[in-house]
Amino acid sequence: MRATPHRQGLPSRRLFLGMAAAVPLAAATDLGLGARPAHAADSAYVMGYFTESPNGTGTDYGLHLAVSTDALRWMPLNQNNPVVTPTEGAGGLRDPFILRKQNGAFVVLATDLKGTDWSYVSQYIHVWDSADLRTFTNYRRLKLHDMNTHSWAPEAFWDAGRGQYGIIYSSVNSSGHNVIMVNYTSDFQTVSAPQVFFDPGYDVIDGDLAVGVGGVNYLYFKSSAAQALVGAKSTSLDPGSFTVFSTPAAHGGTEAPILVKSQASATWWLWGDTYTPNGVFYAWQSTDLAAGTWTPLDQRTYTQPVNSKHGTIQPITTTEYTNLVAKWGAAAWNRIKSYNHPDRYIRHSDYVGRIDAYPFDPYTDSQWKLVPGLADSAGVSFQSVNYPTRYLRHYAYQLRLDVNDGTSTFAQDATFYRTAGLADAGWTSFRSYNYPTRYIRHSDYVLRIDPISTATDQADATFFVGY
Repeated sequence: MRATPHRQGLPSRRLFLGMAAAVPLAAATDLGLGARPAHAADSAYVMGYFTESPNGTGTDYGLHLAVSTDALRWMPLNQNNPVVTPTEGAGGLRDPFILRKQNGAFVVLATDLKGTDWSYVSQYIHVWDSADLRTFTNYRRLKLHDMNTHSWAPEAFWDAGRGQYGIIYSSVNSSGHNVIMVNYTSDFQTVSAPQVFFDPGYDVIDGDLAVGVGGVNYLYFKSSAAQALVGAKSTSLDPGSFTVFSTPAAHGGTEAPILVKSQASATWWLWGDTYTPNGVFYAWQSTDLAAGTWTPLDQRTYTQPVNSKHGTIQPITTTEYTNLVAKWGAAAWNRIKSYNHPDRYIRHSDYVGRIDAYPFDPYTDSQWKLVPGLADSAGVSFQSVNYPTRYLRHYAYQLRLDVNDGTSTFAQDATFYRTAGLADAGWTSFRSYNYPTRYIRHSDYVLRIDPISTATDQADATFFVGY
């Protein structure tokens, strides 16, 4: 779950959790990595998420999908529109989770909640079946318990010892605080009675499991005590068997952990969703889950889908990746990240070109179509997505968003050549068409074209073209 910060005038789930602990209510694997069914070799990834943006411009409580070939840089599908939306309960979802079942098909689970009413009571979760994540069938709400509380952040795992799937989720039970509960199921149609899966004695939400890693099962969760992501481990999957062991990982207030195993190396990643600052994913890396320590990744190495919140990541095959893009379509626009300020993206604001820290609204200010150059089709021009008659052009060496007046001067001012990044050849720099000794760079976060001479200049003039 992701709380929306106070600056947006909406209640924080962090505060709600503190209050919930004082008001007892009526009692009553993430990836399944050690037990995945055999199928074609995995070589790509899919992420499921919902969206929120600071002022609500990009908010949508349906299931969104993105794909990646490295689990770090993501391309939204369906132009970042939802691929399916709940029609019952609250009429929206949070915290979607995608599980590949033992038969190779998928099941999608999600919290029954639209918006940020943390007091909303739902004993149900949303469920869909899907053969391929291109169609979603048999939508239903599945009842998990009879308590007067919520069912937050459901996830599922295969418990080989039981021969059943476990569904874990956060609820406030008779203890008066959020614990992680579990129900067991064979078909995601009916479930066993709920049990407490994990309760360290304080609020815990957003459980995420990696099953059967070197004979050990790992549960990461958001700890209210640490306001961070913390790990527990067990050699079994039995309820009550997990013990806390890891060093907390956080960047500000962090929740919604996602454990992801690289398909190309021994690397594990831990993704976390922050609420201070709100709306930003951070990632950590480890080659040894047993150590319980994580190294923060440089934000240059990863890019979340725009406005994404509380995600889920599932390995898929190259064929599945191709089929998903064919079904939902590749993004028709790009976002462009700064090399030396990787939390910032090129955008226009009051028709001035600049780099600003993500997230912001209107988020569409940072979406661009890189079209053939207006003065030379071998170059590129930056067409605004939300002002499609306007392009980035330089004027008195500063970049601004102007209406294309059809003149050759405008075409030349709005045309740039893509080159290898001046600070990193794996990135991109943009050289001016009509001032070929000058490149787009930022200075005090404002974009301009300048000659490049120093290492700082080179870093200012280097960008990553992503989504």
